Amino acid sequence: MSRPGPPQESVRNSWLDDAKARLRKCDIGSKYSHLPYNKYSILLPLVAKEGNLHLLFTVRSDKPCEVLAPPSPSAMIVSFLRSPQKPSRCQHHAPYTACGTTDKLITPFVGFIDHNFQAQPNPAEVKDVFLVPLAYFLHPHVHVQHYVTQFSHCFIYHIFEYTNPENGVTYQIKGMTANLAVLVAFIILEEKPTFEVEFNLNDVLPSSEELFLKAHKNATSKL
Repeated sequence: MSRPGPPQESVRNSWLDDAKARLRKCDIGSKYSHLPYNKYSILLPLVAKEGNLHLLFTVRSDKPCEVLAPPSPSAMIVSFLRSPQKPSRCQHHAPYTACGTTDKLITPFVGFIDHNFQAQPNPAEVKDVFLVPLAYFLHPHVHVQHYVTQFSHCFIYHIFEYTNPENGVTYQIKGMTANLAVLVAFIILEEKPTFEVEFNLNDVLPSSEELFLKAHKNATSKL
């Protein structure tokens, strides 16, 4: 979804609308909210910069090696961004079926932040803020994956390394955050990744839900 040169406002709005429309096709809403788990959410903030969509990540102050997306929409706005102006176009959609563990139900949301927004992180909570082009999670320079068996199911564990061209710092993005970034990138950009993924590229939502329900069934059978 890149464009040569700085896109005009109308062009930017057009391809942001396209991205939102593709996410809405995979919106599950509160479909699984009735399940007996502790409920959590994770926000994947998207920013339009230089004709491309980027995912915004944070590095926690107390865990400088841990890179993650903000844990929830409210946490992002209240404690992380610390901006005198709230971000515009912060509309949320659930692009992916909730992820289950033995006691947690984690629902991801995607938020669109204005391209002029400047983060002012709280240093007590966030050590660093950086952007990664969304396309990087389909065509990475450095990527490894491991196969992890949990709840009698084999999951793919993705690990990305991304070097920020602005300061030369290399970040590692892995685990659930990495898996969700891959899924969001695939849904929005509609390009096949250069590595193996768990979901069916030709049937993303049903296959994702099937994976979740298998994990849910195995997890609850052990409770």
